[in-house]
Amino acid sequence: MKSLFADLTVIELAGVLAGPSVGLFFAELGAKVIKIENPKTGGDVTRSWKLQSENTKDNTSAYFWSVNTGKEILFLNLSVDKDLLSFYDLIKTADVLITNYKLGDDIKLKVDYKTLKKLHPTLIYASINGFGNNSPRTAYDLILQAESGFMFMNGEKNAPPLKMPVALIDLLAGHQLKEAILIALLNKHKTQKGSHISVSLFDTAVASLANQATNWLIAHHLPTAQGSLHPNIAPYGEIFLTKDQQQITFAIGSDKQFKHLCEILNLNIYSLPEFENNQQRVTNRQELFSKLSHSIRLFNYDIIFNACLKYDVPIGKIRNLKEVFELPEAIELINTISHQNTTLQSIKSISFKFEE
Repeated sequence: MKSLFADLTVIELAGVLAGPSVGLFFAELGAKVIKIENPKTGGDVTRSWKLQSENTKDNTSAYFWSVNTGKEILFLNLSVDKDLLSFYDLIKTADVLITNYKLGDDIKLKVDYKTLKKLHPTLIYASINGFGNNSPRTAYDLILQAESGFMFMNGEKNAPPLKMPVALIDLLAGHQLKEAILIALLNKHKTQKGSHISVSLFDTAVASLANQATNWLIAHHLPTAQGSLHPNIAPYGEIFLTKDQQQITFAIGSDKQFKHLCEILNLNIYSLPEFENNQQRVTNRQELFSKLSHSIRLFNYDIIFNACLKYDVPIGKIRNLKEVFELPEAIELINTISHQNTTLQSIKSISFKFEE
């Protein structure tokens, strides 16, 4: 599977997270990915995004390596004619170019689609922007979380808006661009034509609102912050404490699962009118939480977990990242690389399995 794109050359003019995550995807599938950085500005800005505790030898942040392993790094200042000509030579041999320029910057640097198409008519030019092809706004993930409703909905009830701890809009936009590039590659295979494809962070964010969007568009319910709770399902997202002080949560999606949970907890409430179906449980979720919480405190985590596995009840333990990366499933996703006599660890971007 890694050699699937062995003959593919991808050039990356993108920085930060969204665009580089796309380059990482193709690098992990065997493509030759050349990341071009500007030496005048010190390269990708995330090189300097170091934690207070970081002390890496090459002065490059752990953040940078989250999406830039497996790439060839080339420093070119495209505002210098010599470097621009070197870039043009590279473009003539490339299949895909990834960019994330602000409005007009690609034209100023003479790396816009119309210019490059003349050099390479079958080039796939893939670009990411903040608020659409005609907007000059500078966009970081935080701004999109604010503008698209995610921060308004996120956080605890009656608390200030809260951003998600991962730049999820960037990552989702990266997935959108991957899909678009794969479609463009298929189209190129069929028609021998290149294309310009673009993804907006704002469009990505709004398109990812999913059921929260239709809760408003169809039911005219304005989603508000309610912590981890789900507006349509109960119990779902409530945090419970076990006898041995482990935090757990449940995603009860059916009456059958709720009945099994009650049986596991020796709690005979599943036939009561206020809990007999999901809509009633949503309506009476505070009372439901109180009853479940009292029973769960009587059991150790392992007892509840094993019983939930036996009866197919969705249960999750609240884990920190140290605990996460001790799980065998997570260990498989760790990517170990050598860089300047240093061993680095990052997370693989590809988590799917492929069999023929």
